[in-house]
Amino acid sequence: MAKIAVTDGMDEKAVLRLQKAGHEVVLGHIGVDELEGGALKSFDAIIVRSATKLTSKVLEASGEKLRVIGRAGVGVDNIDLKVAERRGITVVNAPQASTQSVVELTLGHLLASIRHLPRADRSLRSGKWEKSRLKGSELAGKALGLIGFGRIAQSVGRVAQAIGMEVHAYDPYLPPKIAKSQGTRLHKSLDSLFSNCTHISVHCNLTTETHHLVNAERIASMPHIGKDGARCGSHIINCARGGIVDEDAVVAALKSRVLTSAALDVFEVEPVDPNHPLLQMEHFHGTPHIGASTVEAQARVGMDIATNVHAVLSGRSCKFIVKAEQL
Repeated sequence: MAKIAVTDGMDEKAVLRLQKAGHEVVLGHIGVDELEGGALKSFDAIIVRSATKLTSKVLEASGEKLRVIGRAGVGVDNIDLKVAERRGITVVNAPQASTQSVVELTLGHLLASIRHLPRADRSLRSGKWEKSRLKGSELAGKALGLIGFGRIAQSVGRVAQAIGMEVHAYDPYLPPKIAKSQGTRLHKSLDSLFSNCTHISVHCNLTTETHHLVNAERIASMPHIGKDGARCGSHIINCARGGIVDEDAVVAALKSRVLTSAALDVFEVEPVDPNHPLLQMEHFHGTPHIGASTVEAQARVGMDIATNVHAVLSGRSCKFIVKAEQL
């Protein structure tokens, strides 16, 4: 039997699964000061989402008992992987469970952007009927650029193609045959992707290499006229990780109308400051990191991470172990 801390909540069925396997599960948020003070010394494993930050200081204070960190989701930028690896702590995640939810939110933001849905709602609530000001554009006949072409991006691409979009991608780690098999044009450079696409969606990990990958120069290079000749403007969506998009550059581009719209589910600093300049921009809309926040995804995430953590604790193989060199 192992003692497992679950600090950011988990589906009840997943908790029950761990308990039936003989583990003691302790539910409840643990504050930063407590974590840095050694609150994990009595635990064999900890399961977190994005709220709990397992920094080097936290892991160094965790003692020798901690063997497994489970990230209930995909991104592991809230975990110091190098320190975990050095201390012999195995990190596992659940990368597949939230795919459909993130795909659908990405498409929701994309459609909301080009049809001005958030602006229209705000205007209507204020007593206005601004039909003439809210003329949008169609996705069909436009070029969608995907930064990264993993499971989520490929699913977004398939739906976009069904709508009638031309799909492009940039992923330096992707075998070209995968993009070809999906009818997607794979670009050799990110600059080429931006200069060919009116719509950009981010689907990569946050690393030192991808920090502020979406910058002022690349935003400025985006065309405003679609492949079909329609003046549709330029649009950026990020439902991946905060920090990949340079938020200051987006604010400046929206102000100058170099960028037509932007929609973010993730921010460089979360929770986002209510006074953040982006939140004051008419052609911006956002959501509070809800990509995986569906009933279905959370049930899948919980069961997947419970299975993976139990496998490692039991000495069995697990294909979802995350290594520092992978990022």
